[in-house]
Amino acid sequence: MNKTFAEKSLKQTFLGMFAVMSAASAFLTGCNQKYETKESEKIFTKQPPLAKVPVTVEDEEVPADKRVIYLTFDDGPNRGTENLLKILQKRNVCATAFLIGKHASDSKKQKADLENMRRNNLIELANHSYAHAHHKYSEYYKNPEAVVQDFDRAKDSLKLTGKIARTPGRNIWRLNNINITDIKSSSEAANQLQKAGYKVIGWDLEWKPTHKMTLKGNHKAMLKKVDSIFFNDLEKTSRHLVFLTHDQYLTDADSVEELDQFIAKLQKSNRFVFRKISSYPKINEVLN
Repeated sequence: MNKTFAEKSLKQTFLGMFAVMSAASAFLTGCNQKYETKESEKIFTKQPPLAKVPVTVEDEEVPADKRVIYLTFDDGPNRGTENLLKILQKRNVCATAFLIGKHASDSKKQKADLENMRRNNLIELANHSYAHAHHKYSEYYKNPEAVVQDFDRAKDSLKLTGKIARTPGRNIWRLNNINITDIKSSSEAANQLQKAGYKVIGWDLEWKPTHKMTLKGNHKAMLKKVDSIFFNDLEKTSRHLVFLTHDQYLTDADSVEELDQFIAKLQKSNRFVFRKISSYPKINEVLN
C-alpha cells in the first residue's frame, strides 16, 4: 500500500516536488508570513536595522498536506550571524539559534550580534554549551557532571530562560518520547542533562561545509534531501524535520545565496510550515 500525502500518492507527490514549484505565497501560519521579497534583492546589500515582528501562535495543528521544518543554526554568535539574520528577515521565516556561551563575550561584534538576536522575534535562542567542549569531545563526555555544569554556565552567561539544548559534536536526543545517542560513550552525559531538566535536541538533516568552511553543494541538492527524508519517513518524529547548519558557513556570497534560495524554494512550494524548535512535538512535556 502506498503512503498518502494530502490524499495523493507520496510517490507521485514527492517525485515532482521540486520539479514544479507553486507560485503561491507561503502558508500563512505560525512563523510563516507572506513572502513578497523580490528575488533580485541581495543579502549583502545594506539593510535597515532588524525590526520586531508580531509574536505568533505556533502550537496550532499542522494541516495534513503540510510538513514542518525547524531551521536551526549552531555555534553563534559567530562569523556569519549577521548574514543569517538578514536572510531570516528577508524571507520572514523563523529559526532557532543554538548558542555558545563563550562566543557571546569573545568580541564586540559577537556581543552586538547576540543583542540583535535577542531583539528579533523571528529567532529564538537555545543552549549549545559554554565552550563547545574545546573541540575535545571524547574527554568532555567522560565527565557527565562537568557537562551539566558547562550547560548551566552557558545558560547563565547567555541569560537563557529555557532549557532546550544541543550537545556539541554529537547528534543526541533526550525527550520523553525520543532517546537517541549517536556515539554511545556520550550516553551518560546526555542522561544527566536530561535529569537536570534539559531537553536535548539533535537533527534530522545537516547542511555540511566544505574544507573552506562554506556550505557544501547547492540548495537544489538539499531540497532533494528534504524530499527523501519525508518520503522515506526518516524524521525522528513523522512530518517534522529538524534542519541544521552553522552561522560560520555563511560568510561568503555564494553560501548566503544558497541558503536564501533553499528557504525561498521551500516557501514557494507551499508544502511546508516553519516553526521554532520550542514548538517541536512533546518538547514541552515534563521530563520523567
